[in-house]
Amino acid sequence: MDSATSLGFGLRVVAVTDLRLGSLVCAEGIDLDMALRLDPGADTFAAYGGSEVPNNEHVIKTCPADIICEATFTNPADGEPAASHVRWALEAGKSVCTTNKGPVALHGAELAALAQQNGLHFEFEGAVMSGIPVIRLAKTLFPGLALNGFEGILNGTSNYVLGRMEEGLSFDESVREAQQLGYAEADPTADVEGYDVQLKVLILANELLGADITLADVHRRGMSALTPEDLSKARNEGRRWKLVGSARRTPDGRVSAAVAPAALPSTTAWRESPAPTTPYPSTRTSLAR
Repeated sequence: MDSATSLGFGLRVVAVTDLRLGSLVCAEGIDLDMALRLDPGADTFAAYGGSEVPNNEHVIKTCPADIICEATFTNPADGEPAASHVRWALEAGKSVCTTNKGPVALHGAELAALAQQNGLHFEFEGAVMSGIPVIRLAKTLFPGLALNGFEGILNGTSNYVLGRMEEGLSFDESVREAQQLGYAEADPTADVEGYDVQLKVLILANELLGADITLADVHRRGMSALTPEDLSKARNEGRRWKLVGSARRTPDGRVSAAVAPAALPSTTAWRESPAPTTPYPSTRTSLAR
C-alpha cells in the first residue's frame, strides 16, 4: 500500500544532503533504491547529477520540499549545525521533523515560535525515547490531569552497559561490547556520563512540565565510577543500578531536574527495563488531578 492510500497524501523524497555522499536534488523524486545502494566510503551523488560535497544550507533553503527531516548528530554544547538546519528550513517556509536533541533542548522555544509565526510545524517526538511517543502520549492522553513529574531510564546504551556489568564484565569491557553491537558510539561519553539523558530530561521537563529551565539547571552525574562490585552488592541487596533521568515539580512550583545513577529497590517496577539483551528505555510519570 503506497503512502497516498494509507496516509491520504503522497510522499516522495526530493532532496538528500549527506556528510559523506554529498547533495542531490530531484523534484520528481529521488530513486531511493539507488541512494541506499551507494557506498558512503566510495560513492557520492556527483555521479547522479548532484554534488560531491554537502551543500546543506542551499539545499534546505531552495529544494522543492514541504518538510525537512533533520537527522544529524547531536551537539550538546550549542545544538549546531542542526539548529541552523532547522532555522533555515522554517525561515524558508518548510516544516521540520527532527530526531536531534540539540536544537530542541537548547533552542526549542525559539524554533517553536518561529514555526508558529510562519504557520509551520516543528516536530521532535523522536528526539526522546526514539519511536516511543512519550511527549504526544502525555499531551494527548492526560488532558484532565496535571503532570507533576517523571523519572526513568532514558538511555539504552547505559542500560545495556550496567546489565553486562551485573554479569561480571568490567565497565570498559561492557562499553566495548556495546560498541561492537552498535549500541554505543565510538566515543561513549554522552551515554555513560549522562549528557544524552541530560538533554532528554531538559526537553521533557520543558515540554511536559512547562519548566522553562536550561541545561545548567539539570544536575548531571555519570555512571563511569561504578564497579562490578557495586552492582553485585546492590543485586545481593535486591537493588539494581540504573542511570535515571528525572524531573519533578516542587511545592513552591519550581521544577527540579537531574540525571544520576541510582540503586533502585525491587518495588521500582520500571527498573526491569530489558537489559542486557536489548537497550530499550522506560519511564514512569507522576500525575495529579
